[in-house]
Amino acid sequence: MPVSHDIKGIIRHVAEIIIDELKLEDVTADTFNPDMDLVDELGIDSMDLATIALVLQDEYRITIDEDDYPKLKTIRLISEYIEERLATKN
Repeated sequence: MPVSHDIKGIIRHVAEIIIDELKLEDVTADTFNPDMDLVDELGIDSMDLATIALVLQDEYRITIDEDDYPKLKTIRLISEYIEERLATKN
């Protein structure tokens, strides 16, 4: 499946990756709240975030700096970060 580069497509794809990587049940990309705090509300730890970041880097062919991990607290923030990286890459 091609990776979408518009913000709605990125949000959906990031949600799908998080659901898949964390083996979340009872949630879909359509029902996942993009503004949910992944650490405080979902309980993602630093290892989970690192794993997700690696998958996103491969999927979007971007670099996510480790120093930026603390800023990537929601799917929306992650998606906006990816969108910025893609824009500067082109």
